[in-house]
Amino acid sequence: MSAASKWKANDMPDLAGKLAIVTGANSGLGLETTRALARKGAKVILACRGQAKAEAAIDELAGGGIDRELLEFRACDLSSLASVREFCEGVCADHDQLDLLINNAGVMALPYRTTEDGFEMQIGTNHLGHFAMTGLLLNPLLATAGARVVTVSSVAHRIGAIDLDDLHSTQRYQKWVAYGRSKLANLLFTNELQRRLDASPARGHQVIAVAAHPGYSSTNLVFVGPQMTGNSLFERASALGNRFLAQSAYMGALPSLYAATVADVSGGEFYGPNGAMEMTGYPRRVRAQKRAYDRTSARRLWELSAELTGVGYEALAPA
Repeated sequence: MSAASKWKANDMPDLAGKLAIVTGANSGLGLETTRALARKGAKVILACRGQAKAEAAIDELAGGGIDRELLEFRACDLSSLASVREFCEGVCADHDQLDLLINNAGVMALPYRTTEDGFEMQIGTNHLGHFAMTGLLLNPLLATAGARVVTVSSVAHRIGAIDLDDLHSTQRYQKWVAYGRSKLANLLFTNELQRRLDASPARGHQVIAVAAHPGYSSTNLVFVGPQMTGNSLFERASALGNRFLAQSAYMGALPSLYAATVADVSGGEFYGPNGAMEMTGYPRRVRAQKRAYDRTSARRLWELSAELTGVGYEALAPA
């Protein structure tokens, strides 16, 4: 796609009859992604932690003219493997096909916290939770012609490095480095998943794995870390950045929507904004930093992720 192109959500094809799951769908990029998919006729399962916020989002979308029947909340906390399993078991019991899985939810630059399962919160939520969810939803994905898994990364992957001996940053924790690590993990996961899909004995499935990033987009994600630490100065600076520098959440969702729906997208590709430093603009294919394409790191991270989550992707052959 050329940098001069101005692809918008209205340019998506008709999605009537399609089923999509969007994690973190109640606000920010997830809400805009859900809005766009449902406007094109897709049924969207909003995978969110809190029912109240999800139902408020559904009310907002329905108030904007979207058919409420296309919107369904199902509880899922990506920082809890038990919650992820319960969510996926429910989806698989009710649906034997799944067209789109948008791994969108995430946390950013938090003070050190651990998940219910003892993982560092950012790698646990942003990567391991989505790794488990994708594997547990593999059967309905493989059963659906043209299904796609879109995982949302970040330009911050450029500051990330995978330390498999200290994945959970127990020896040294720097919140932004840990965030970058989790976003690099998203890309390593996408690329390894695509290699395993290509090597799958059931190659006729046609499932592809794609990554996207929103550039610098105005969402509430930037406020969580400062609020947790009481850093009012950084909170105010974030508010100013959102107002004067960032693009809208709608624009930030476009790379994910492009990756999820456009016919010429191929597995393993990465989409982001077309503006300066990929911070703002319309979607185009972009290139990640070199570490994101390291096959050895991707394979080793995959094996460790499978061990930590207990999700083995048995339907896929090793790449």
